[in-house]
Amino acid sequence: MKISIMKSYLNESIQQVSKAISSRTTIPILGGIKFDVNHQGVTLTASDTDISIQSFIPLEEGDKSVVQVEQPGSVVLPAKFFVEIIKKLPSQEVHMEVKENFNTFISAGATEIQLVGLDPEEFPVLPSIEENQTVSIPGDLLKNMIKQTVFSISTHETTPILTGVLWSLGDNELKFVATDRHRLATRSAMLDNAEGIRFNNVVISGKTLNELSKIVPDQNTLVDIVVADNQVLFKIDRVLFYSRILDGTYPDTSRIIPTSYKTELVLDTKKLSESIDRAYLLSREEKTNIVRMQTMDSGTIEISSSSSELGKVREEIEPAEFTGDPLKISFNSKYMLDVLKVVESEQLMIAFTGVMSPIILKPLDDSQSLYVILPYRTTN
Repeated sequence: MKISIMKSYLNESIQQVSKAISSRTTIPILGGIKFDVNHQGVTLTASDTDISIQSFIPLEEGDKSVVQVEQPGSVVLPAKFFVEIIKKLPSQEVHMEVKENFNTFISAGATEIQLVGLDPEEFPVLPSIEENQTVSIPGDLLKNMIKQTVFSISTHETTPILTGVLWSLGDNELKFVATDRHRLATRSAMLDNAEGIRFNNVVISGKTLNELSKIVPDQNTLVDIVVADNQVLFKIDRVLFYSRILDGTYPDTSRIIPTSYKTELVLDTKKLSESIDRAYLLSREEKTNIVRMQTMDSGTIEISSSSSELGKVREEIEPAEFTGDPLKISFNSKYMLDVLKVVESEQLMIAFTGVMSPIILKPLDDSQSLYVILPYRTTN
């Protein structure tokens, strides 16, 4: 293998695939990035068995020459060092040559580096996926759906299925659900090109979705999604992102969402967020994060918290609307702030069916998002 390649293209591809490299792997070959060079271009691949990412660099882009191939070939290079060194090379063109025993020589400007490569034949083969059911989604919408649900996954490995986000598709509607048993986030979106395609109980690790989100461009680039038996493939421009589907059956969460409410409030999202943030500062010191919300006789909403060592904080905010029974409820302020950070609507409806029933949060101008937080039972 012998090539010359533009550093910017090489660096971008390395950054993309390196998201699949685990720092804790016990298999040495998985700590590397595989290079495959042919007369079409250069393909970089990395994998940690749960996710695999492949990035392709073409010979040319537009009228610009990106890669010159003198000799095709393959090698696996140690990612930890390689990722850092390419960023720091002095010139815009990088020369790479693989010699005997996969010893790899890299030069740029006056810098020369020799790396001990590994045999590419030992690198795991990428999953084989039949692409007979493909749906497309705008990249910015996919990123938004991930952001608005992934914070509700469980971080405890004792229930692995809850460390992922549940995906389902039917009647052109793609729906995400995430829960850690104390809170729940759902987000759905209508897709234009999913006619006749259905799937459910596709659960993708939240950690994986966060890595995917970093690769998806912010602009309206279409992402193709292919769902197979135990793998999902995301195709983004010249990047292929494979993810394993988590084993197990996701719990039915539909029964915990009430359909009628005893109390409904409409509040300004920003004011509510700032008020709870101030109350959280005190509740955090108590290690409980408990904040109380109650309706006052005057029609305002009181938000308060206390710390046995520091004192108390209370403030009142005016609701835009208030219907139903008076209310006094306690909840985890961090969970509430996590929701308020991802709500893009200026106003938020908060609905209750009772002191120990789930708290429902619905952004007013977004009918496709819904959040649930379980309240705390407190003595006062």
